[in-house]
Amino acid sequence: MSEFTLSIFDPNTLLPHRAGIAGLALALSVMPREDAPLTWEVTDDEVKLAWDKVSDRDAVTWLVQQTYQVTADGYLDVPALKLDNQGHYTFTEGVLSTFLQHSQQRSRDSNAVAKTFQIDEGQPEIRVEFRSLLSCYYTEDIKEAFNTKGAFKKEISLKGHHLPGLIECFVNGAYQESSTGFLALLFLPLACGYYKLPNLRSAVVIPEVQNLKQWVKHKQDFPGRTYRDFRSSGAGESALNFLWREQTLGDIGLAQVDYCEVYQLGKQTWYANQNYLKQAVYRVQVDEDVLALYRSAQVLFPSQVKKTDKGETWLAISKVLPWICDNLVTGNAWYGGFYEFCKRNGFYERKGLVKMTEYLNTREQVLFDAVQGAFSAYLRGQILQAEKQGRPLDYGQVTDKLLNRLKRPSTQQDFAQTLVDVLTQYRSKEIRAVGPQIYHWLHHDEANWRQARDLVLLAIATYTSKKGDALDGAEVPLETSSESESYGDDLLAS
Repeated sequence: MSEFTLSIFDPNTLLPHRAGIAGLALALSVMPREDAPLTWEVTDDEVKLAWDKVSDRDAVTWLVQQTYQVTADGYLDVPALKLDNQGHYTFTEGVLSTFLQHSQQRSRDSNAVAKTFQIDEGQPEIRVEFRSLLSCYYTEDIKEAFNTKGAFKKEISLKGHHLPGLIECFVNGAYQESSTGFLALLFLPLACGYYKLPNLRSAVVIPEVQNLKQWVKHKQDFPGRTYRDFRSSGAGESALNFLWREQTLGDIGLAQVDYCEVYQLGKQTWYANQNYLKQAVYRVQVDEDVLALYRSAQVLFPSQVKKTDKGETWLAISKVLPWICDNLVTGNAWYGGFYEFCKRNGFYERKGLVKMTEYLNTREQVLFDAVQGAFSAYLRGQILQAEKQGRPLDYGQVTDKLLNRLKRPSTQQDFAQTLVDVLTQYRSKEIRAVGPQIYHWLHHDEANWRQARDLVLLAIATYTSKKGDALDGAEVPLETSSESESYGDDLLAS
């Protein structure tokens, strides 16, 4: 008789194993016990499996094929997930671009068919090309884990279809796994979140689960994910979107999810033969303040349905949102690296950025207000000078002039001197009685002055007149239709 106990608190398990155990518990929650070749029991922290009349191979094959199925429409389906039309698409494309990315692990129809999804009510539908799935690793006979008698091998070699991005070590060979670890990883795809990133990259999010029964109950009430949720601006947003959805549509506390890990997959310069190697891994802790800030940014910088001159629709992704999310998941201020962001992006959604400045804390607000007060005084002088010369003021030119002056310093001392010169030259009421706070910003430590530089540049870039009109002109739009190729890679056959 074969008996296996898979515990999420086993010290030998990693996060993917624990998530896989949760996926197994979810799959078992909808399986019929009648005529099953095995028995099972699910507790808060364990899944117990037993069988005696069949081989290990037959029992595991039955479990996997009861869990994964291919629909008539060519989607990979998991009955326990209760997927709708868009959910079927996102789950299928997500699994095939992360776990089953190689042709040896899945077979697809050579002809693509068009699928359309409604993103926003009253807006044009998104059209994508989809190649139907014919079969895959999970729906076929699993052989590599068993010996000729159908019993589990003592050590089982793993590849990327068990852990996304995993490749064989050229020195030590393939990663070796135990039978219980292998069994858990077969059901890992059920617990993950999948995201499609720009530039032919993808992300898979793995949650940390501490209570199986509560997590399973939560997932049973979890609605299918939409195409908008599937498209993400980056790995940071993928993790935050996953945690925010868990919190909004359920209760992270009750489901016992404390953090998640997100794997960003894409090409590596040192291994061009594989498209979805690990490029980055983030561990993101559940933090209600961070999730609230992310949700505010998500609302201010939404993806939008765009239409090309030829009438083709695509989903434009914000440039600002991935930058903010990457700051949030790494514990930086949301505006961190604005100096570098400005150098990389000459255009961005300014109105949303102005609204985001409402989320500065008290300490940040002191420096922010002082710089905006000085900038206001600077503008008044420029306006008077332009009037004397009988010409209109070029707001963009005078703004860039001051921005470049503050961007030029590359050391703490030079930046401190430049900022003090600006604040002294263009005095305002905001600068009074805040000298000590600004001194602390500039002279506390190396990281502090760089954050101060980001905040100073942000204050000038988001300055708004008392009338509420942005001085540097109209809102800068999202990507134009000429950029649809880079963001509209749905139109490419997968």
